[in-house]
Amino acid sequence: MDIIDVSIIVAYILLSVSIGIWISRKAKKGLDDYFLGGKTIKWYFLGLSNGSGMFDVSGTSWMIGVLFLYGVKSFMFMWLWPIWNQIFVMMFLAVWIRRSKVMTGSEWILTRFGSDRAGKASHIIVAIFAIISTIGFIAYFFEGIGKFVTIILPWDLTLHYGDLILLTSERSYALIIIFLTTIYTVKGGMFSVVATEVVQYLIMIVAGVLIAGYAFINYTDIQINSVITEEWKNVFFGWQFETQWSDKFQTFNNLIDSEGYKMFGAFIGMTLFKGFFASVAGPTPSYDLQRVLSTKSVKEAAYMSGFTNLILFIPRYLLITGIVVIALVNLAPELNANTGLTGADLELLMPKVVNLYIPVGIKGILLAGLLAAFMSGFSAFVNAGPAYIVNDIYKKYFKPVATNEHYIKVSQISSFLVVGLGVFMGFFADSINSLTLWITSALYGGYVAANFLKWIWWRFNGWGYFWGMFAGLIVASLQFALGQAKGSLTEGSFLYELAQVQAIYLFPLIFGFSILGCILGTFLSKPTDMEVLKSFYSNVRPWGFWGPVYKLLKAEDFMFEKNNDFWRDMMNCAIQFRWQSSMILLPIFFIIRDYPKAITALIVFLVTTTILKFTWLDKVRRIED
Repeated sequence: MDIIDVSIIVAYILLSVSIGIWISRKAKKGLDDYFLGGKTIKWYFLGLSNGSGMFDVSGTSWMIGVLFLYGVKSFMFMWLWPIWNQIFVMMFLAVWIRRSKVMTGSEWILTRFGSDRAGKASHIIVAIFAIISTIGFIAYFFEGIGKFVTIILPWDLTLHYGDLILLTSERSYALIIIFLTTIYTVKGGMFSVVATEVVQYLIMIVAGVLIAGYAFINYTDIQINSVITEEWKNVFFGWQFETQWSDKFQTFNNLIDSEGYKMFGAFIGMTLFKGFFASVAGPTPSYDLQRVLSTKSVKEAAYMSGFTNLILFIPRYLLITGIVVIALVNLAPELNANTGLTGADLELLMPKVVNLYIPVGIKGILLAGLLAAFMSGFSAFVNAGPAYIVNDIYKKYFKPVATNEHYIKVSQISSFLVVGLGVFMGFFADSINSLTLWITSALYGGYVAANFLKWIWWRFNGWGYFWGMFAGLIVASLQFALGQAKGSLTEGSFLYELAQVQAIYLFPLIFGFSILGCILGTFLSKPTDMEVLKSFYSNVRPWGFWGPVYKLLKAEDFMFEKNNDFWRDMMNCAIQFRWQSSMILLPIFFIIRDYPKAITALIVFLVTTTILKFTWLDKVRRIED
């Protein structure tokens, strides 16, 4: 790397760490300040922070790989996360969640199920889920940043003990960057996280625009179209994936056949099934939920969630598509010659492009932007996870009375513990893709059923929640262990064949076990105390099957009205799905020079934005906190 690029990267790292440490003094008043910023941070800063936290290196590497291989249809792979979650949060869940006025997602559960044994069981299981998912995401970040940085930076940091390799260069780089990020996150809590993430988001915007501009100016439509086909640019699909590449790039067609998504209609059907239930279930107890709880008011929670959607997709896909265009023109022939090409090889497209084809200066800004993407996503999880250890386990069950300084110190220790466990898990992950699929399919499968039912069904109780979550977590953990051990299984055995199944196709199995746990746990135990249900329902006002609770509240107050917005909320979600999709497709079509489709995407964006102004924004403005 040129000294200019190195200087830009070093300056960025020093700036981020300095800002994080400088602003950390604001987090010393107590846990509410440490984990939620005292609920004093402006909603647009929280929105920038939330969007920045979703703009991570590992996810970006994965998205570049799938866009390169599958073409425009790959935007549907985003449903694996599911990004639909952001639609439902924006439309109604942010308002429901923020009305609770609590600190964490598991503390919120107590407002739904009460503080008896059943409520405490549900409270503990969601805290455990939050900690496990945080550790899983840290492992995911650890795997991604190591692969990326090793190809970019020239220094070999491999640690040897004689002929024995103690630590690869990839792991060494990952540990250094994780350590620096952890320092300012642990010291300043939410204040440091938001302040640094706003700066990091601005750097990522600049990087995305520069890369998109460079790709647009330096590569012609003739060069791009000599590699890709019309089917590659086609957003529509049938039951089976059509031949995506021309015969001269047959290696890529063979890779698609081996990846497990050839029956594309079935795959999309499964992601839609999972996406709906996972989205209505609400955000997992992590950084996204913490941003909602950190807003000043219910109204600002809705604003923040809408703003997150608006700022995230276009700049991210400018960066992704710019890198994919450069890779298509320069690397496609070389990759096509590799008959043993795997999906893991495509995860290296981004660092290869950055290393070989980005000019001096732009490379430094891009690398700073990608490091910013990693650090913002990582710091968001490091801030969110320990909140559950300290507030929901340590403070509630071990030391309910102590000074704020003591709790903050325990929070800092918990942060280092969670990071250490995540890094340990990352050492045993075979690829970013394996972690992505486990987190989005298996782990979410254990979360969805219980958290879907908690909103819509009055009879669903704490024991139902506990056993539904527990069953899902057990099956998800077994699936991860099976996936990691598949190399040692006997070929042809049942376990071997099961290990070869893509995690998304196991989602119904995990979902089914979780539903069974929910139903049995609910009907084999007594209902939640009616006073708890009345308090929850009158405060949060969800729609769903709340008839007995509504009748009691109506008898007490004839002015009380139930939530009749289900169909309007669903209509808005359907509109916003198109709004969100247009923001992904617009930069893709623009950068690959398919102007008619880019104009269509722009029209869809403008029309849906106008509709949502009347059907959603005007409604939010009338909310009374």
